[in-house]
Amino acid sequence: MHAGAFDEVTSCLVKVPEKTEGGNNMALVENVTTLQKSQNLLEAEGEKKTMIKKIMRQIQEEPLDSLSSSVRKQAMEILTQLSHTQPTLGMRERSELVNVCVHSVFSLPSVQAMQEKDEAKAETIQTLYHQTLEALQTLLKALFIEDPTPAGLKSILEALGPWMNSGKAHERARAVNSNVSVLNHMLLTLPFFMPLGFPALGLLLGRLILRIGDPDEEIGCEALDGIIILYTILELQKRARDKEETNKKELYESNKHFLGPYNPVSPCQNILRVIEEFGDFLGPQQIKDLLLAALEGLKGSSEAPGKDSREMMQLASEVMLSSVLEWYRHRALEVIPEIMQGIYMQLSHIQEPRARQVALLPVSLLASSFMTEVVVALLMCPLPLNRGMSTGFEDIRPGHIWTLQLISCVILDCNGAEMWRQLILCKPSCDVRDLLDLLLGSLKEKPVTKEGRASIVPLAAASGLCELLSVNSCMGHVRRIYPQLLLALLIQVHYHIGLNLPGCVDPPKDTKKGAQPSPFIPVRWVVKVVKTLILRMGCSYETTFLEDQGGWELMEQVESHHRGVALLARAMVQYSCQELCRILYLLIPLLERGDEKHRITATAFFVELLQMEQVRRIPEEYSLGRMVEGLSHHDPIMKVLSIRGLVILARRSEKTAKVKALLPSMVKGLKNMDGMLVVEAVHNLKAVFKGRDRKLMDSAVYVEMLQILLPHFSDAREDVRSSCINLYGKVVQKLQAPRTQAVEEQLVSTLVPLLLTMQEGNSKVSQKCVKTLLRCSYFMAWELPKRAYSRKPWDNQQQTVAKICKCLVNTHRDSAFIFLSQSLEYAKNSRASLRKCSVMFIGSLVPCMESIMTEDRLNEVKAALDNLRHDPEASVCIYAAQVQDHILASCWQNSWLPHGNSWVCYSATTHRWSPSCENLPTSHQRRSWIMQALGSWKMSLKK
Repeated sequence: MHAGAFDEVTSCLVKVPEKTEGGNNMALVENVTTLQKSQNLLEAEGEKKTMIKKIMRQIQEEPLDSLSSSVRKQAMEILTQLSHTQPTLGMRERSELVNVCVHSVFSLPSVQAMQEKDEAKAETIQTLYHQTLEALQTLLKALFIEDPTPAGLKSILEALGPWMNSGKAHERARAVNSNVSVLNHMLLTLPFFMPLGFPALGLLLGRLILRIGDPDEEIGCEALDGIIILYTILELQKRARDKEETNKKELYESNKHFLGPYNPVSPCQNILRVIEEFGDFLGPQQIKDLLLAALEGLKGSSEAPGKDSREMMQLASEVMLSSVLEWYRHRALEVIPEIMQGIYMQLSHIQEPRARQVALLPVSLLASSFMTEVVVALLMCPLPLNRGMSTGFEDIRPGHIWTLQLISCVILDCNGAEMWRQLILCKPSCDVRDLLDLLLGSLKEKPVTKEGRASIVPLAAASGLCELLSVNSCMGHVRRIYPQLLLALLIQVHYHIGLNLPGCVDPPKDTKKGAQPSPFIPVRWVVKVVKTLILRMGCSYETTFLEDQGGWELMEQVESHHRGVALLARAMVQYSCQELCRILYLLIPLLERGDEKHRITATAFFVELLQMEQVRRIPEEYSLGRMVEGLSHHDPIMKVLSIRGLVILARRSEKTAKVKALLPSMVKGLKNMDGMLVVEAVHNLKAVFKGRDRKLMDSAVYVEMLQILLPHFSDAREDVRSSCINLYGKVVQKLQAPRTQAVEEQLVSTLVPLLLTMQEGNSKVSQKCVKTLLRCSYFMAWELPKRAYSRKPWDNQQQTVAKICKCLVNTHRDSAFIFLSQSLEYAKNSRASLRKCSVMFIGSLVPCMESIMTEDRLNEVKAALDNLRHDPEASVCIYAAQVQDHILASCWQNSWLPHGNSWVCYSATTHRWSPSCENLPTSHQRRSWIMQALGSWKMSLKK
C-alpha cells in the first residue's frame, strides 16, 4: 500500500503532449491533488527525499538543446508542493536540488534559437519557456520560505552566481531575472531579521553591479532594479534593528529615485553611484567579496562576443575595483591575504591581456597603503608545485642576462610572477628598498616551523626576489644588501635539501611530447635563484667556474653542500669580486648564529675568504682561534672546514708554525669520519707536509694519518677507495729513515688490503694499489714476488697466490695472524670479487701457517668457509668448497691437524670420504665438491 502511494505521486512525471497553450493541464491538477492526499503518508514513511531524487533524475534526463514538453515545468511545480511537506531538506540536499533545476533551465538555448529550430511551434515554445522559468523562480521562492535563514538564502544565490558572468546573453538575463525575483520575494515577505546580516552581500552586489555594465541594456536595467531592491532590504533590516516602522513601497520608490535611473550611455556612472551609497553596509568581508566578484567578471569577459562587449565588461570591472579600493581601502586591511589569494586563483582563468592588467590593480592599489601586508600575503600564496619547473634556467649563461626577464615565467607560475611584477613596477624606489628588506627578512626564516610543518614562505620570498631581479631599476637597491641576500639564499639552499613542501607533486605527463617533465625540487629552485642573483651582480666568471666544477649540483646534496658553497667563495676570491670585503665582515658575527646548517654554510664560505689579504686586519681570535675551536666540534663537516681554514692560514709565514703545531690535532680529528670527508681533509693537509722542514715532522703524525686512511680501502664508493689508496702512497713517500717500529707495523698491516683490493676487478683502483704497494716496498725494502705487483686475476694462478702467502709468512711471521684476520674480514665484503679473492688467499695462507696455527683460529676459518659455501655468488661458493678441500688435504699430508678432528668429520660426512683410505684427499672425486657447492648455492638462492 505504501509503495503504491509513492508510485501514485511520482507517476505524474510522464511526458505528455501539451493540451493547452497556458495554465496548468489536467495531469498537473491530478498530481497536486494526489500529492496533497498522500502528504501524511509521505511524512510517515519518510519518502520525501527519495521522491525528490527521482524527480531530479527526471529533470536531468530532459534534453538541454530544446524545450519540447512540460516535464521540467511539472517537475518543478511538484517540487514546489513538496517543499511545504516534512521533513525539511538539509543544506547540501537543497543546494543540489537548486543546482540541478537551474542548470536544466538556464542551459536551454535562447527562445529565439529554439523558435527558429521549430518554427511551427514558435508560439508554444515561447509560452512554455516563460511557464518553465516562472516555475523555477516559484520553486526558488518556496525553498527560501522553507528555510528563511542566511544559510538557506546563500544556498540559492550561490547556484545563480556563476550564470551571472556567462558569455551568453540569454543565460545572463535568466540569472539576473531570477536573482531579482528572489530579492523581490524577500522584500515582499518582510518583515524578517537576519541577525548575522545579509549572506554573501558582497558577491551578490558585485555580480549585480557588473551586470549594470552589460552590453545588453535590458540586463543592465534589471540588474540596477535588483540593486535597488537589495538596498531597500538592507535599509529595512537597519531600521528593524532601530525598531523603526517603515512603508516598504515608499522606501523602495525613494531608493529608486536616490540611486538614480539606469544610464545606458554611461553605465559606469550608475556603478560609481551604487558603490558610493552602499558604503554603510560594506565591511571587510563585503569589500573582499566585491573585489572577487569584479574578478569573476573579467574571467567571463573573454567569452563575451565582440570586442566592444569585452571592453565594456573590462571597464565595468576596472571602475568597480578602483572605486572600491579608493573609497574603502582602509576596510580591506584585515582581508588582504584573502584578496591576494583570490587574485592568484582567478588569474588562472583570465587569459585576455587587458583583463589580466585590470585584475592586478588591487595589488598595486593596496600596496600603496599596506605594502608590508601585501608582501606577506603574496608570500603565503601557494606556489604551483605541481608544474615542471626544471627547464628554462639551464639556458642562462654569462653574456645572456636578458634571459633573466623570462625566468619567473618559465620557472614559476606566471600568475605569481605577474603579481610580484605588478607590486614592484608600481612602487617608487623608496618602497622597493622596503620591499627588499621584507624579502630578506623572509629569507632568514626556516622553511620548517617549530611544529615541524613545512613553510613555503622562504621559497616564495626567493621567487619574489627572482622577479625583482628582472627589473633593472631595482638593481641599485639589490646591491645595497647583496651580501645579506647571498648568504641568506645559500643557507636556504641547505635548509631545502630533501625538503618536501605542501602540494609538491609530480607534474602531469606532457601528452604532446609524450615525455614526463621533471618534478619540482625546491632546493634546485633556490640554487637557481642564487645563480640569478650572482649573474645580475655581474659575476659571470664565477658562474662559469661553478658550472665547470659542478658546484651547483654539489650545493643540492646534503653530503656535499659545503663543497658547493666553498667553490662559490673560492671563485669569488679568484676573480676578485668587489663585494668580498663586505661579505667577509658580515660573516664574522654570523658564524655563531643559527643552527648547524646555518653555521656549516657560513663557515664554508668564510674559510675560503681567509685567502684574502684583508684577513690580516682581523683579530686572530676570529680567524686562527675560530678554526682551532672547530677542530673539536662534534660535526665532522665543521672539523674538515676548520682543517681547510688552518691549511689556508698556514700559507702566511706568520702563522705557519702555529698551524703546523696543530697538525696532530688535525689528524686526530679525522678518526671515525666518513671516507669522503677524510679524502677532502687529507687533500688539504698535504699542503702542510710540503716544505724543507718536513724531515723534522714527527713520524707519529704520519702513522696516525696512515691508520686513518687504511680502513677506507674497503669503502663501497670507488672514488673513496681510489683516493684513500693514492693518498696512502703519497704519505708513505714523505716518510723518512730510520724506520720506527710503529711505521713498520703500519705498513705491514697494509699488505693484505692492497693485495686483495688489487684483485677486485676495478682497473682504476687496482692501478692505485700497485703504485702504493711499490712505494711501501721501496721504503721497507721488501722483496715480494714479482707477481705480487700484477693485476692479473688469481683464478688460474693458485701457485702465484701460494708463493705470495709463503713470502708474507716467512718475512713477517709475527704478523701472520693479522694477515689471516684481515683476509677473513674481507671475506665479508659486500663485493663478490673481494670475497672470492679473500677465499683464495685464505686457502693459500692457512697451510703456510701450519707451525703456528691454533685450533681456535682454524675453527674460525672453518666457520667462515662454511658460511661462504652458501654465498649467493656461485664463484664464491665454489671457491669456498675448493679451499676447504685444499686446507684439509694439507692437514692430512703434513699431519698438523689440531686435536678433535671436527673438520675431518664434517668434510668426510659432506663429501663421503673414507677415513680408512691411505691417500684420502687425492682419492676424493673432484666432481663431488663442485656439485655440492652448486647445490648449496642453489639452495641459498631459493631462500
